[in-house]
Amino acid sequence: MSSDLESLSEATSGAIGSLVSTTILYPLDTCKSKYQAEVQAHGQQKYRYLSDVLWEAIKSNQVLSLYQGLGTKNLQSFVSQFLYFYGYSYFKRLYLAKTGAKSIGTKANLLLAAAAGACNAILTQPLDTASSRMQTSAFGKSKGLFQTLTEGSWSDAFDGLGISLLLTSNPAIQYTVFDQLKQNILKGKQNKAEKGSSPVVLSAFTAFVIGAISKSIATLLTYPAIRCKVMIQAAHDNETKEHRPNVRRTVPGVVRSIWRKEGILGFFKGLQAQILKTVLSSALLLMIKEKITSSTWVLILATRRYLFLTKPRLKSS
Repeated sequence: MSSDLESLSEATSGAIGSLVSTTILYPLDTCKSKYQAEVQAHGQQKYRYLSDVLWEAIKSNQVLSLYQGLGTKNLQSFVSQFLYFYGYSYFKRLYLAKTGAKSIGTKANLLLAAAAGACNAILTQPLDTASSRMQTSAFGKSKGLFQTLTEGSWSDAFDGLGISLLLTSNPAIQYTVFDQLKQNILKGKQNKAEKGSSPVVLSAFTAFVIGAISKSIATLLTYPAIRCKVMIQAAHDNETKEHRPNVRRTVPGVVRSIWRKEGILGFFKGLQAQILKTVLSSALLLMIKEKITSSTWVLILATRRYLFLTKPRLKSS
């Protein structure tokens, strides 16, 4: 029971951290997604730089449209991170209980993280697809969640699922690197700490730094798949069709389009923006998670104790 409560604590704190970081960085995420979704021959693209997306919103008096789809993105982010952290924590504890090991090796950690990511991707793919379409729609023309999900067939809601499953390697790499760095740092601090002292935890700055490092490594290794996924899920309204014609919503179609129009470097278009956004987002998420996990754990234990103490009273009455 205690392991389930600890998994719940990990999931809740991770989901809250994701919600906060997503909201703070959302305009940057919108600019990044619209920039990544466009594919054109050199010299003809609408967005030559990431800043062009921002200037378009300013010139058209659609600055607030940088937040289009924020509600859906927050819902997807909260549910996704809750499921991921709960599954990751639960699988780790199950593995340790079954094997009797005191710690998890790198290979096992990668497999457990990938398993948690796969379960999460399948369950949240419709929300992921909807948020991407809303972000990449023309400024001021984004549709609501229900209309976005129902405008095509049910299978359209799962556009990019194959790549999403492939990209489970991204958080798997990220959190494995983060956990390994965290364990090494805490082990060093624990050796210096006096016996009987309070548990050693990461500082907010340390959690931010190792979160940024771990996400940078994961993003560099998986970026071509990330760009293909954005293009598959992107909105196909009149404006995007005009500037991005004949881009099929299949992996082979997108790969051929990028290769033909942009060459090998096209698979890395927007890499700097992706690293900036994802590193800041993940670093903030992990920093917030580390700082509120202990408070969440105490709150859950207090709630459990309250329910345990009041249950006999309810039965006696």
